[in-house]
Amino acid sequence: MLEVEVIGGERFVTTLPPPEIERLAGLAAGSAGIEDGHLAVTFVDAERIAELNAEHRGKDGPTDVLSFPVDEAGPIQGPPASRELGDVVICADHTEDLREAVVHGVLHLTGMDHETDDGEMLAVQAEILSW
Repeated sequence: MLEVEVIGGERFVTTLPPPEIERLAGLAAGSAGIEDGHLAVTFVDAERIAELNAEHRGKDGPTDVLSFPVDEAGPIQGPPASRELGDVVICADHTEDLREAVVHGVLHLTGMDHETDDGEMLAVQAEILSW
C-alpha cells in the first residue's frame, strides 16, 4: 500500500482534496510499478520553495514543484511498504495546475526525468492526467 502524507495543503482542500492527491500520487507511482511505500506532498510558500530551489538546484527564485527522492538507489531494507520514496514540495502560487504538479513530482520520485529522457515522462504525465 502506498501511504501519501499531505502537509500544509489546508488552504487548497477545496481545489485539490487529500483523497485526490493520494489518487494522483498512486497513479504516478503505479505507472513505475511502485505500489508500496511512503511519500510526502508538502505545500509551501514562494519564499520556502525559492530557498529549496537555490539550495538544491542552484537556481534563483521560486518554482512550481521540487522532488526529493530518498531510496532511489541501492537495495531496500525491510518490506516494500517501509520504502521511503521521498518528498514532493509544491508552491501553489507558482503552479497553474495542482494536479499536474502532484503527478510531475511523484514521477520524479520514481526516477523519471524530463530533462534527460526523450519525452517519456511528460507523455506518462499527460496520460495520467487524462484519466
